[in-house]
Amino acid sequence: MVHTGVGHGATATRRGVCLVISAPSGAGKSTIANALRASDNRLRHSVSVTTRQPRPGEKEGTHYHFRTMEQFEAMAAAGELLEWATVFGRGYGTPRAPVEAALAAGHDMVFDIDWQGHQQIRHALPHDVVSLFVLPPSLEELERRLHGRASDHPDEIARRMAAARDEISHWKEFDYAIINMELDRAIDQARAVLLAARLAVARQTGLGQFVGTFGV
Repeated sequence: MVHTGVGHGATATRRGVCLVISAPSGAGKSTIANALRASDNRLRHSVSVTTRQPRPGEKEGTHYHFRTMEQFEAMAAAGELLEWATVFGRGYGTPRAPVEAALAAGHDMVFDIDWQGHQQIRHALPHDVVSLFVLPPSLEELERRLHGRASDHPDEIARRMAAARDEISHWKEFDYAIINMELDRAIDQARAVLLAARLAVARQTGLGQFVGTFGV
């Protein structure tokens, strides 16, 4: 458990939190998540499992845990993955053990995943997840941002726009929602959600002991 400053030099232990950020492609979830990680050294990075082949420069255990599809499916069946999915024939997932160890040690983690991954993680860790959905200002602006990437074929953009409508339909399943009209403001709002999650009474596991020193 980490110690959180309380009062004048006093501390209380705290359990870590999983901040799950979801959004349609192009709305900014990865940019926001990366900005939080870059500005807060208390956030831990989760190394995903994948069945795809390593790309040049990628290292086992640093960028991904590279596994065969058979190994991946065995991990999923054994409950060793908090969330997982198969995308275009390749498996991607989040190992359970490192995340649970980090939370127990009081470290926080940020995940930028889709609504299905959010459902899986919330089911696996019902008391540790705080979720945030990032909405674009409009579908027109979302499409403009996707075109601005200049890396996707028009057919791919059309596919992403169709998927965006489905993704957005799940916004009510999340604890918080923001509209990403201006990136710096959206990052500040996401940081506020993380701070509130850290200060929740249920998460400050050592707070009762600390308050006990007041004789109340």
